[in-house]
Parts: sequence; C-alpha cells; structure tokens
Amino acid sequence: MLDELIVSNLGVIRHARLCPGRGLVVITGETGAGKTLLLGALRLLTGSTARLDLVGPFGEEAVVEGRFVIGDREVAASRRMTSERSRAYLDGHVVSAAALAEATSGLTEIVAQHDQVILARPASLRRLLDRRLDGTGRKLREEFEEAWSELTTARARAEALGGDRTALERELDVVRHQASEIEQAGFTFGDDERLETEARRLRHAAELLEGLAEVRQVIEQAEEALAEAIGHTRRLARLDSTLGELAGYLEGAEAQAAEAAAAVRAHAEELDLDPERAEELERRLQLLGDLRRRYGPTLQDVLDFGVRAASRADELERLLTRADAIADELAAAERRVDQVGARLREARAAAAVRLVEDAVLHLRDLGFGDPILQIAVEEAEPAPTGADRPRLVFASDRRLEAGDVGRVASGGELSRLVLALRLAGGLADAPTVIFDEVDAGVGGATALAVGKKLAAVSETVDQVLVVTHLPQIAAFADRHYVVERDGNEATVRLVTGEARLGELTRMLAGLPDSGHGREAAAELLALAGR
Repeated sequence: MLDELIVSNLGVIRHARLCPGRGLVVITGETGAGKTLLLGALRLLTGSTARLDLVGPFGEEAVVEGRFVIGDREVAASRRMTSERSRAYLDGHVVSAAALAEATSGLTEIVAQHDQVILARPASLRRLLDRRLDGTGRKLREEFEEAWSELTTARARAEALGGDRTALERELDVVRHQASEIEQAGFTFGDDERLETEARRLRHAAELLEGLAEVRQVIEQAEEALAEAIGHTRRLARLDSTLGELAGYLEGAEAQAAEAAAAVRAHAEELDLDPERAEELERRLQLLGDLRRRYGPTLQDVLDFGVRAASRADELERLLTRADAIADELAAAERRVDQVGARLREARAAAAVRLVEDAVLHLRDLGFGDPILQIAVEEAEPAPTGADRPRLVFASDRRLEAGDVGRVASGGELSRLVLALRLAGGLADAPTVIFDEVDAGVGGATALAVGKKLAAVSETVDQVLVVTHLPQIAAFADRHYVVERDGNEATVRLVTGEARLGELTRMLAGLPDSGHGREAAAELLALAGR
C-alpha cells in the first residue's frame, strides 16, 4: 500500500505530506483547491507522462516522492521536474519513466474520469471472472494450465527438430553427402603439405636431375682433390709428425664427401619421372582445392567440417525416428488445449452471469435504475490463461444503446461500475485502489450507498483512496485529508475529531460553523459508524 506521499512545489501545493494508512482514506476540499494535484502526483509515481507546466511558483523544481510497502518489501519512487525536463528515481537510482512504471505496476490502480482502466482489459476481466468460478471451473482452470504446459513442452520438442520432416530429410541428405564426400576423399592431417612437396618435385624432376648430376660431378672432383691432398700430407708427416692430425682432418672430409655423393645418387634415384604419378598428384591437389573452397580454407577446416557433418547426420537420423511420435504428441496436446479451453470458456461464461447478477444489484444501489451489464466470453486463440477473450458491454440505462464500456461510460459511471464489479468479483488487482470522482452525478441516499460500498472495498484490499465532494462518502473514511487553498497556495492537512466534524459541516451546509449543519454532520458520522 501507499505508506507515505510527499509533494513539493506541484502546482499550488507548496509542500504536503500524507501518511494514508490502511482502510478508506478520503481527500476533500473546495473545487479548485488542488485535490486532483494529489492524484496527479500518484500518477507521476506510476510512470505517467510529466506535465512540466505543473512546476509551481515556490521553486525551480517540483518533487513527488512515495514509499510503497508490500509485506516486508519497500519500494521508494520519486519524480523531479523542472520547466525543461523530468527525471524518475527508483530506490534512489535514476531510471526511465517506463522502468518506473514497470516497477510500480500492480501497486496502485487509479480509477478516474476518462480512464480506460481494467474494465477494457481482457486479462483483468478474466481475473474477475476466475474469482467467481465454482469448484468445477477452478478444476478446469488447473486442467487448462496443465494442458498448456504439456503443449508448451511438445512445441519445444517440435522446435528442437529444427523444422518439419521434409526439411529435416533435405538437410540429412545434404550433410550425409558432405560427410561422405570428405570421407571418401581420404585425406588425413598433413596430406596438403606432403602433396604440395611431392608435386613440386615431380614438376621440376628434370631440372633437379640435371642439377644433382652437376653436384655429383663437383663432389667427385672434390674427392679426387682430397685424395691427392691426403697423400701429400702423409708423406710430409714422415718428416713432421704433427701433420698427422691434419691428415686425419682431410680423411674425414673425404669420407663426408663420399657420403654426400651417395646421398646425391640416392636422391636422384628417388626422383620419379612417371607422368601417371604426376597426373595423380595434380588430381589430388585439385580435389583438395575443391573441398577447401566448399568447406574451409585449410585441410584441417575441411576435416573438422566432415566430423561436424557426420555428427549432424547422426543427430538428424535420431530426430527423424522421433519426428512422427513428436508430431502425434503435439497434435494430441493441441486437441486437449482446445477441448479444455472450450470447457473453461463455458465455465467462465457461467461465472460471468453470476458476476453480472451481483454487480447489477450493486449498480442499482449506486444510482443506476435499470442498467445493462454483460460480460461476453468470446472464443480466442489459446494462450496461457485460456482460449477466451472477455468483453464488457454496458449501458447506464436500458433505454440507451449498450456498447464497450470504454466507449459508453462516463467518468463517474466508470468509477461506480468498477466499484460494483469489485464488490461482486472480489479482491482488487492492486493493494491500493484510488477512486477519483466516483461521486459524479450522485447524491442523497445513493451517495450513502457509494460510501458504504467504498468502505466494503477497503476491507478487501489494503487501502482505498477517494477524492470526493460528498460528505456522505467522506463520513465513512478511516482517515480524512482536506486540501485548502489560500490565494495561490494550497495546503493538505489530516483532520480528526472536531476538525473533521467542521469539514463535514462545510461540505453539508457550506459553512463550517453552521449549527444545523454540525448536527447533520454528527448524525452522518454516527450513521456511517453504525
């Protein structure tokens, strides 16, 4: 509920602080005193568009702050406006107006003139109807929730297939071909480098052989020179023994030259001038190039793609074996949702009759002589809450043409209609319900009935706030605030005891000190108390 409301420099209100408390809270005051500014402040806290022209003359900034208490949780909301911009805050942090609206959604419900409120929302009407369901209807609602859950699960399984059966089969053909093509190519990691190396050798085999022959000739010449040098060195070593080590070096070089010559011969013998082998290598390289163009820039990318394609083929084969069963499961879930949804729709239509019957009785007490009220429960596309769309049809009198409530009901009629439906349907959607001009066009005994019924609503929700001109309604309040204006400044004060009696006297007689008015006000308070 709204635990505290602080308003500063909003229009003619310099500063006001309200702690409404639980129960029925009324706000009264002369016409033009600024009562609707308090309602506007509450709208600002619920994310409504800020009117920058409402910044008052008592400063450069208008501030509205509110604290809502829901069980053990508190929500602090505020708006700050200058002549140029508006800012929203939630629990001390700057947020957008939309974020503020989302955070405070469900905390308050404002029923005011020209509002298209809950009565035009199928979801809200459906909640009213569900409060009037009988035992069978409540079981049907539970059964529908279960059926919808099964349908959601079946749809998720169907979506996991990735498409319909034909699409899956087409995809399976594609991935099978891809996996098979890569597998049959027979490439393994490193084949690309090996093939390129061998192909290069074969392309230049003649040039390589000619060059190796020249290398071999040079080595042979070197071997001859080394042999001659070794002979000279051995002869000299007879004269100088230290030259024996040099002869060993030369002999080692000769042995290495012999090894090099053998390696050159072996490499030359390995060179394959077979044109068929060269042609085979070129075919393999072309095949590898085709695969890389289709599946990845490197051979490793191609091989990885083949692994993924084979895995996807296995997955698709498993899915296809389940596809028929899933299709049957989905069809059965859809049939059950349709069947249970139709029965729930009938149960809600029956609840609508009961709700309307009770609401019409309340409407008559609230000043409607012979109203038309209908809730048509129309068939709709299945959704989590059912397969229906409730629509409210209303006329304040049977002689008038009935129509959608948002189109044919005036502000005062709308407020009283919501009040009647609240009493007939049960608890409100929000812990705080605010009525503005619920008393429009009523008086006398009807006004007393409105006050009594507002008090009854306040017993089913945390808090009911009412802006009213009627003492018959104000007399039922648990807390009574008065807005008073002196020149261009308005103040808000809580009245109790004699001060409250004086305000009711003013509302009744126009003069707060009227003796007869005071007697009538006291009588009214006693009547409301009873």
